Amino acid sequence: MDVDHYSVLGLPSGEEGASLTPKEITKAYREKARDLHPDKRKDDPNAHENFIKLKSSYEILIDEKARKLFDDLLRVKRDQQRRFAQQDSKRRKMMSDLEDRERASFAPDPSVKAKAEEERIARKLKEEIARIRAMHSNKGASTGTGPGLNKETVSKEGNNGAGGGVGLNKEKILKVSWEKIGEDYTAQKLRELFSRFGEVEDIVIKSSKKKGSALVVMATKEAAIAATGSVSGSLSNPLLVVPLKPAVVSDFPAPQKAEETDLSSNLVGAGYQAFEDAVFQKLTKAAEKQQK
Repeated sequence: MDVDHYSVLGLPSGEEGASLTPKEITKAYREKARDLHPDKRKDDPNAHENFIKLKSSYEILIDEKARKLFDDLLRVKRDQQRRFAQQDSKRRKMMSDLEDRERASFAPDPSVKAKAEEERIARKLKEEIARIRAMHSNKGASTGTGPGLNKETVSKEGNNGAGGGVGLNKEKILKVSWEKIGEDYTAQKLRELFSRFGEVEDIVIKSSKKKGSALVVMATKEAAIAATGSVSGSLSNPLLVVPLKPAVVSDFPAPQKAEETDLSSNLVGAGYQAFEDAVFQKLTKAAEKQQK
């Protein structure tokens, strides 16, 4: 393949790149993402495309199986380049004559074998890339589109948490709903709308015949607050955006619990609360596993 995913993230390639830890790869991705984010490069027509390429390279390197195949492909290419660099014109002529004799004797051709190995690994890597993209695409099932839960999406509970457990910061999560009329909203479409107000860490979608709903996890509480009053979607199919847990403002009294219950019930129907609780439990368990 022509793309060196390590170089895209600004990391060393080759054997040094293969020894990098997932934490180092994630750190490099976040630094590059902040620098290449389209909001910071509004005058660059290729900003969105470059950001998508960066995200694609990160998803390949953070996936253990896909990264191993990519490292194997780089290793095969390095071995080929090393062999050619060590061969002068006479040696190449001798090797060519030897390979001709071997082919005449039905012996396996090393270059053909190496080429076949390179194609096999490249094919497997292509399959793994397709698997990763399919895993993040929205086809009517609940799908996460971000690089996954990380330490920034996890916060320690205060005195009201038993035993000081680990849970998600609900003030960074938004509840989004819309009617199933006209153009539907996919996870990618929601990401484009909300990323204008900050980094989107995760999106979980639930669809029914009449209504669509989603939980959008922003990277910061400030981004969630900014998106709450600004994202409306298309005029033909507007979005209803409310916070999962409104941010506490000292100048105003907290809303009554009964009003929150009514808002949740009217958001996407009677079944949404059960869906919200189930999704939130899954997100919390994923956060706990990453903390371990």
